[in-house]
Amino acid sequence: MLIHAGYEISYGCPQPTPMILTLSVHPSRINDLVNPDRVMFDPPIPANTYHDSFGNFCHVISAPAGGLTMRTEFVIRDSGLPDAVAPDAPQHALGDLPVDVLLFLLGSRYCETDRLSAFAWSQFGHLPKGWPLVQAICDFVHGHIVFNYAHASPLKTAFDAYTSRQGVCRDFAHLAVTLCRCMNIPARYCTGYLGDFGVPADPAPMDFSAWFEVYLGGRWYTFDARHNKPRIGRILMARGRDATDVALVTSFGPSTLTSFKVITDEAPAGT
Repeated sequence: MLIHAGYEISYGCPQPTPMILTLSVHPSRINDLVNPDRVMFDPPIPANTYHDSFGNFCHVISAPAGGLTMRTEFVIRDSGLPDAVAPDAPQHALGDLPVDVLLFLLGSRYCETDRLSAFAWSQFGHLPKGWPLVQAICDFVHGHIVFNYAHASPLKTAFDAYTSRQGVCRDFAHLAVTLCRCMNIPARYCTGYLGDFGVPADPAPMDFSAWFEVYLGGRWYTFDARHNKPRIGRILMARGRDATDVALVTSFGPSTLTSFKVITDEAPAGT
């Protein structure tokens, strides 16, 4: 299938403000692009590009005083297949994990393993390890948190989501990642596009989505605690320890989001 995707995001700044943008399609999907995913700025400004320590594609800019709009629009090829399911995927002993995976067992800014470890072991410690354990964590998070845009907050952590029981997709992902790490399963946070493919259309405005990946059986698998079912058409933008590492826009000064639009729909054949 072909997916048409993009965004238009505007900020207002009272003074020139440095920003880091993590808004591009992940390097692992570059070869799937039909046309380039190239960010455009209005007014035009220069951007320095780099790959961060997690392999994500980032831009460093200086937003001018006043308004800045950033946008892109592209078409990307997708297999049309749902997320892989491997019920027999085993959990690794700590000593058998690749060293570059160990980082994703540790607590991080939004994933406080120290505050949730006792609960995790009491809730999940009796379950079979590996895929069934991750699925049980997803089932718990999916049933524990009520999705509600009114309770979105950039300050909310996994523990906050656990206690408040309300949040958005990033909160589902943070809590699931934290519980997996508590149970010695490497887990990393992901962000990207996820359209309403193969599911009823959501009447709410389109947004970026958050999910997570776990390391089982020698590879990374995708899980989604918010939707709690394999989905079609994910377009990965970035991976990291939590939302700190993959924030869409990190502003080093005062700035105000003034408009936000995301597009993710199926492109006509022959596009």
